[in-house]
Amino acid sequence: MKKGIHPEYRPIVFHDLSSDFKVLTRSTASSSDTIKWEDGTEYPVIKFDLSSASHAFYTGKDQMLADRGGRIEQFRRRYGEKQAEAAAKEAAEAASAEAAPAEAVETADS
Repeated sequence: MKKGIHPEYRPIVFHDLSSDFKVLTRSTASSSDTIKWEDGTEYPVIKFDLSSASHAFYTGKDQMLADRGGRIEQFRRRYGEKQAEAAAKEAAEAASAEAAPAEAVETADS
């Protein structure tokens, strides 16, 4: 193996934020964040949202769209009523703007 061309292979902690699952392994990944492990040593940490500890396929928990509500309901929960109302108002204005030129053409022909 050539020296100086390969990344450093070192211990690192991978942390699943959604389930607070942590695993200490070796990797070439790098991070400026560190975490104190159970043995008292500080290791670099890579944070992410999904692992086998939180993924529905591995945990056996099924998530259905109906369980979380409809698409509009999810949108309103995510972005709030004010933004949903603003989006609806904007859509209505766009629809009325498209309808206005058609009315102008009819009156010009009369």
